[in-house]
Amino acid sequence: TEAEWEYAARAGTITATYGGDLDAAHLGCEQPNAALDGIAWFCGNAGSTTHPVATKAANGWGLHDMLGNVYEWCWDRFAGYPADAPPDYAGPPVGAHWVFRGGGCCNDARHARAAKRYAMEPGYRNGSLGFRPLRSIP
Repeated sequence: TEAEWEYAARAGTITATYGGDLDAAHLGCEQPNAALDGIAWFCGNAGSTTHPVATKAANGWGLHDMLGNVYEWCWDRFAGYPADAPPDYAGPPVGAHWVFRGGGCCNDARHARAAKRYAMEPGYRNGSLGFRPLRSIP
């Protein structure tokens, strides 16, 4: 789910990225970018192309490429978060758009934040949009 994705991306941190907070002067493609250069491929360092997985540092839980390189589809349909949503909120049961998260290799630094959300129809295709196969433990 989207909530699980964000939990995994943050790996126990509370900053915008697991590399720290983004600098307001470096929200585009500016270099250097202290929060992202070591952990994420984005427009400032990717050369407008995707890169092999795990070529940047992992987060504190050993997960690579949670931010940058390619956006990742989530299981949830898109809607605003309810004010009283539980930590494992799974989104609404219906809706035309699905959530994707994480930022891409051709996008600004501001998109590679753990809390940033996007939505598109499920048939949408893009060279910097993928998914991460995983399974919840029953």
